[in-house]
Amino acid sequence: MIQKSPEEDQNLPLTAHLVELRERLLKSLVAWMAASALSYWKLEPLLRFLLKPLRAALPPEGKIMFIAYQEAFFTYLKIALVFGALWASPYILYQAWAFVAPGLYPHEKRFARPLILASCVAFLGGAAFAYFLVFPRAFPFLARFGGELLEFKPVFRDYVSFALRMLVVFGLCFEVPVALAVAGKLGVVKARTLSRARPYAIVGAFVVAAILTPTPDVVNQLFLALPLVFLYEASILVVWLLEPRA
Repeated sequence: MIQKSPEEDQNLPLTAHLVELRERLLKSLVAWMAASALSYWKLEPLLRFLLKPLRAALPPEGKIMFIAYQEAFFTYLKIALVFGALWASPYILYQAWAFVAPGLYPHEKRFARPLILASCVAFLGGAAFAYFLVFPRAFPFLARFGGELLEFKPVFRDYVSFALRMLVVFGLCFEVPVALAVAGKLGVVKARTLSRARPYAIVGAFVVAAILTPTPDVVNQLFLALPLVFLYEASILVVWLLEPRA
């Protein structure tokens, strides 16, 4: 197959690019729907995995409730769509790469491939950090707020929405080094500038942790703030390695 140069790719008519974009979007959508259907078919292990941190916070006889007729079905559907997007993401990323690659120079392609891989690893690492380290501490802490007057009866829909949102938040927070690496490669930021801004970044990390962490417990907030500080320090090193040399 003959590879087009970026100049030849830019000379293609706009309609050709739009047709190709539509085809790749449709392929990505079909892959997402197929992966979501498979996730719904195999929903029970996914459901057990997602509910495990909450079930550990319940008493032995505790139950997770749903309070509307349609609630369980639509929550199952949400879980299937989210995990379907996760399973289909490699194929979707490939379609995105195949669309933009002809317009890139060889040195840009060499940078883009590890960038895509690093983005996936960083997001999954942030989600895993939330699931395995934050959730086991956060949910038992929240469950103790009821005291003697209130009984903890978690609602299925609310828990799933909250858990998925926190997984996404932690995943995006772990993308900080990747975003700064791109900015450094493009010459937008310098390692020296990031180093000088370290005090503000540390304060910002604790502010973000205080806002995003689901509990007012200082220990749980440190679980997000300290990784953000570490990721910022790692970003300084990565930017220093990637920034253009004079």
